[in-house]
Amino acid sequence: MKKRKYPINKEFLPLSLYTQSISRRSIERANKLYRVPKSLYKDPELDIRTVKIPAFRGGEIEMMLITPVGIEKPAPCFYNIHGGGFVFEGTSAHYRHAANYAKDAGCVVAYVKYRLGPEFPFPYPQEDCYAGLVWLHDHADEIGIDPDRIGLGGDSAGGTLAVTSCLMARDRESGIRPLFTLLIYPFLDNRSQSESFRKYTDTPVWNSTLSKKVKPFIDPHPEETPLELKSPVQVDTFEGMPPSYIEVAEFDALRDDGILYSKLLEEAGIEVEFHDTHGTMHGFDFMTNAPTTQIMETLRIAYMKKKFCG
Repeated sequence: MKKRKYPINKEFLPLSLYTQSISRRSIERANKLYRVPKSLYKDPELDIRTVKIPAFRGGEIEMMLITPVGIEKPAPCFYNIHGGGFVFEGTSAHYRHAANYAKDAGCVVAYVKYRLGPEFPFPYPQEDCYAGLVWLHDHADEIGIDPDRIGLGGDSAGGTLAVTSCLMARDRESGIRPLFTLLIYPFLDNRSQSESFRKYTDTPVWNSTLSKKVKPFIDPHPEETPLELKSPVQVDTFEGMPPSYIEVAEFDALRDDGILYSKLLEEAGIEVEFHDTHGTMHGFDFMTNAPTTQIMETLRIAYMKKKFCG
């Protein structure tokens, strides 16, 4: 059966010709391929160090602290959670965005390397990312950041984990009040019933067919996973959630997730800055030099600066 064609902007070639495959072997192969080359970390404008922090069930995860050289402290902090379907490592594109956020938004970026399925299914990613947020807040003086100016965000699954971290901070009465979330084509609705989920079964990079295939790898016991950890749009109340920047892609099975979350926040009286990109697919900003990507990254950074400056 011939695949349907979508009018995706030509600036996203050759990425728009690629679709991820899902199997244990393909996940392992992709994670070897996606490893960020060490040469990318050599930037005279940035001080980069990696710390190990305690995580869920006695585990340990790494967090990379990306600090602009000479930044005034205590500095604002962006807690950056990469996407990847809860099974894939962060890519060079993820790191490039993180580095640009640090330099251009004038903040420390905490880039967390949480544990992934299938070895570590739900709730490991959620609990690891929440543990990272708590660690950042509790070690703010040591790191040189302002605990009252911590924003967090991520793309796709990273968007999920940013929202679940905020929900956990709220519901566990941690005293942590994130300044904002920055959500890029986030996965927020586990019901798989939206129009975009039904429509975009074969779009490039990621689609609803892949979302279904990955579920056994990340949520093998769905009856045991709390709803708020995998489907944040279904929580009872959004009271106490932070303002949000939300960005969606046009030809994306997760498009309606971001639209719905935006509406739910606005109905709860929470400020939202919403951006509907055109000619884009899920993961479009992996093409970091594409004009649309650069425009959207500029808008993200402007939002971060506005929130950090209060």
